[in-house]
Amino acid sequence: MIVRVRFAPSPTGSLHLGNALDAVANRSFADAHDGVLVLRIDDTDPARVVAGGEEAILDDLGWLGVAWDEGPVRQSERAAIYADAAASLLESGAALAEEDGTVRLVAAGRPTLVRADGTATYQLASVVDDLELGITHVIRGSDHRPNLPLHHAIARGLGREFPEVVHHGLVLGDDGKKLSKRHGHSRLAELRDEGIPGRAVRAYLDELGLPAHDVKLDLPRIRRLAIDSIAAMPDEELAAAAGVPIDLVRALRGSRNLVEAREAAVRIVQRPDVSVSEAAWPTLERFVELRERVNGGLDDETAKAIVRELKAVGGDLKAVRIALTGAERGPELWAVVAAVPRDEAITRARLASRSREA
Repeated sequence: MIVRVRFAPSPTGSLHLGNALDAVANRSFADAHDGVLVLRIDDTDPARVVAGGEEAILDDLGWLGVAWDEGPVRQSERAAIYADAAASLLESGAALAEEDGTVRLVAAGRPTLVRADGTATYQLASVVDDLELGITHVIRGSDHRPNLPLHHAIARGLGREFPEVVHHGLVLGDDGKKLSKRHGHSRLAELRDEGIPGRAVRAYLDELGLPAHDVKLDLPRIRRLAIDSIAAMPDEELAAAAGVPIDLVRALRGSRNLVEAREAAVRIVQRPDVSVSEAAWPTLERFVELRERVNGGLDDETAKAIVRELKAVGGDLKAVRIALTGAERGPELWAVVAAVPRDEAITRARLASRSREA
């Protein structure tokens, strides 16, 4: 038997982390069993369809590094399949039609399967798709647990058996409720805008795995993973993610997020309009002497040696940083020294010190 699982979001816009956990969990399960992940778009309810919602989901999955093997399968394009299933349920007596055209399942509290306008409800469409697409395992949040008896009843009414089901805990907000739009920093688009790398969010979701119980969203953990992810990115990937030239990458390591990395790059590229106190001038003079000795660019060790030399003589390292970037804090100073071109670094140091006053 080939394992087949599915990720089935509604096209309501960018995924929140609870949906993303479903996506990662299903991808990981498929990979662990040499199986197939089907991407299904549950768009039977027009009220829940947002313009651009499907595109946002596809972008989110790409950002997370979650690939699918089949799909997207859109429920809005499968009306004939649901109509055939409803007809079979009516013929077998498992469902009854009302005067207005509504079709209800006889068992399990007479839930609606087909609306009066002839469209299938989520309950019917979801079960029919799981059966028709050959899904072997349904991996979903525990909030769907109450649907399980109904889904079994619909499958039996069609003469089939519902797939094996694995329910996992939910990701909750600080208020202890399931993540939704009202929770800040819960949607992937928000995290992406904050500069969190997709690989950091993927690492967090991989850590959660299939939680047996509900877990609270741990934003501090995601942010720590962001630092680790930026540190571990290959140079080309980090340059592309931050949107900066590759020769600035050394100065971006240690950034807390990609927004901070881009800001650090801007400070390196743009000459600051700053000056430092007279007490710091000797440090900048010494920096100029050391930088003038090396033509062209600096390798890491030479840049570190310059910083060590300044530190050894009690130099004002903060003044050097301010002269080069205009900021008191930022990337490792040696990385800044290496990133700013030789002549530009000398000019900035001189402008920030006594030559500025001349």
